[in-house]
Amino acid sequence: MNRADKKRSVLLNTVSIIIAIIMLFPVYWLIISSFKPNAEIFAKVPTFIPQQFTFEAYAAQLAGGSTIGRAFLNSSIIALSTMILSCALAIPGAYGLARFKMKGSKLFIMLFLVTQMLPATLTLTPMFLVYNKIGLIDTYLAPILSDMTIGIPFVILILRTYFLSLPKELEDSAKIDGCNAFTAFIRIMLPISYPGIIMCAVFSFLYSWGDLAYSLTFVSSENMRSLTAGIYNFIGKYGIQWNCIMAYGTVITIPVLIIFIFLQKYIVSGLTNGAVKD
Repeated sequence: MNRADKKRSVLLNTVSIIIAIIMLFPVYWLIISSFKPNAEIFAKVPTFIPQQFTFEAYAAQLAGGSTIGRAFLNSSIIALSTMILSCALAIPGAYGLARFKMKGSKLFIMLFLVTQMLPATLTLTPMFLVYNKIGLIDTYLAPILSDMTIGIPFVILILRTYFLSLPKELEDSAKIDGCNAFTAFIRIMLPISYPGIIMCAVFSFLYSWGDLAYSLTFVSSENMRSLTAGIYNFIGKYGIQWNCIMAYGTVITIPVLIIFIFLQKYIVSGLTNGAVKD
């Protein structure tokens, strides 16, 4: 490596570190604020390390009247169900759009793109009217089906290009060995597509895990609400418990951090493979 390349490498690394610090600073501030009393959070001079280190905000999450355990279970049920159903329906659809020529396929892809552009607030009212008519309000199915309207188009759009990047000769070889189109898909294409499938499953899970609009609109019972909706328990008419909100937010982000730590190589591989072929 010559001197110019070394300077370029140092410059790029420095810029990357600065960008990483800027992007991660809100997460750092969230965590340290959860260990501060409210008085220190609102101090005139901000403290980047808690001066009065306290676990009171976390103790409040485990208090007798806390519903965080039930809310965690609700979020897990909704997010896992959304992930499983979205992938089960979208993976065959993505494969079909990638491998078989059919009339109107471009229109389907365009419609999926349009659904990704629509804000959640635009669909809340019509969904509420439909769910209320068929009795889905205040059930797990309402937020699950609503989150699937985002998860399914996303999975199809990503996996379609992923399947296009895989060599069709693999399927042809499987058919020579006695497989039909379905068994070739199950035995050959799915196993070699696992990075893309894992990436799509993770994003479907995370979107549903962090959803607030659907859970807050379609679920009114306290024992049915998700973690994101439960954050309103710390907002009262006499004030806001900011340290408790920060602690609650930290608890919500723990599963997200765990997923990215252990599955980051699959997420990166799934996003990059097939990115240059349409």
